[in-house]
Amino acid sequence: NIKTYGESLAQIMWMVGVKPVPDALGRVNKLELLSLEELGRPRIDVVINCSGVFRDLFINQMNLLDKAVKMAAEADEPLEMNFIRKHAMKQAEEMGINLRQAATRVFSNASGSYASNVNLAVENSTWESESELQEMYLTRKSFAFSSDNPGTMEQDRQIFESSLKTADVTFQNLDSSEISLTDVSHYFDSDPTKVISTLRGDGKKPAAYIADTTTANAQVRTLSETVRLDTRTKMLNPKWYEGMLSHGYEGVRELSKRLVNTMGWSATAGAVDNWVYEEANETFMKDEEMQKRLLNLNPNSFRKMVTTLLEANGRGYWETSEENLNRLRELYQEVEDRIEGIE
Repeated sequence: NIKTYGESLAQIMWMVGVKPVPDALGRVNKLELLSLEELGRPRIDVVINCSGVFRDLFINQMNLLDKAVKMAAEADEPLEMNFIRKHAMKQAEEMGINLRQAATRVFSNASGSYASNVNLAVENSTWESESELQEMYLTRKSFAFSSDNPGTMEQDRQIFESSLKTADVTFQNLDSSEISLTDVSHYFDSDPTKVISTLRGDGKKPAAYIADTTTANAQVRTLSETVRLDTRTKMLNPKWYEGMLSHGYEGVRELSKRLVNTMGWSATAGAVDNWVYEEANETFMKDEEMQKRLLNLNPNSFRKMVTTLLEANGRGYWETSEENLNRLRELYQEVEDRIEGIE
């Protein structure tokens, strides 16, 4: 948000149908509800999940977003033109709470807590089933912000879950080609795509989109398209991996980290095509020359690459031949021996 001057804030305000009103000094502390005539479409309900860092730095902006949603919920408009009001009224009735409480849509971590820890579980392979990852997300990211009581973050998992249930789309912004979807684990750590599928009664998977504003030619792509693009331009691009491997030990660690982050997108969103794992295996495991290089440069990270591919298969994210799997198991043994110092 710092890099994009609040791009996602603008997106949310536009969906809700409000506009910021600057004061005499140009500061934005007030909002104005756009009329439905001016908007020309229904108001769209949103669930806003802020990172812990955003919560620390931009509490005033969270305040504005909460006010925006509550203004829309209280607007006396036809329900088919205002989904925020429609959902909030239903939630108020079901939960026996007032409309303002039911219109809670801004969530983050508890004060002093960061991330959903899904990334740590994926990085360390310390999870049995996807439901565990989803439980972590729901437990840690369901602290509600309220402009009526701005000093506290109270856990309100019931409203968080009931708001996510009606979501049709998940969405994140990408502001830098330097730090993309598989460069870091933060992106998949905050992705609720499979969480929503599980919460929805119909099991429908929401459409997942990523807005890429890294160039002047801004584009919105599907999540799986963006993962494909990332894989083609980085992990499977000889210019990229040769550039990495020229750094020796650290280069192999970068490769292994990227493979783990790629698997993170399988775990949270099912957004990785089979060929991504297949070609990673082809490029780094089948090529004997490459195998030797990776093994000699950094045996520990090479072992992590081997185990990540085996794990991707074991978790049902990658279908491949028995021959490939046997080779990986043999490679694992070979690397183990090398690390243990057995010739």
